[in-house]
Amino acid sequence: MIQTGILVFSALAIWFVSRPEKWSRWGYIFGMLSQPFWLFETFHQQQWGMFALSIFYTYSWAMGVYYKWIKINGD
Repeated sequence: MIQTGILVFSALAIWFVSRPEKWSRWGYIFGMLSQPFWLFETFHQQQWGMFALSIFYTYSWAMGVYYKWIKINGD
């Protein structure tokens, strides 16, 4: 189940973000949805480097959510 979550949400995130259409911003939502799976799995497997990288990715996806969903017109 964990690996399925990683596969589905991470793949959707990258695919959506790479699209030129306006709905590409959904990629950031899918990226955020993938992060609990990454964080759980890397912590559970004691892969501390990957866990640290997952924290950075969580921050990065969150910044995308902020800029593409919350602060759309707030320059």
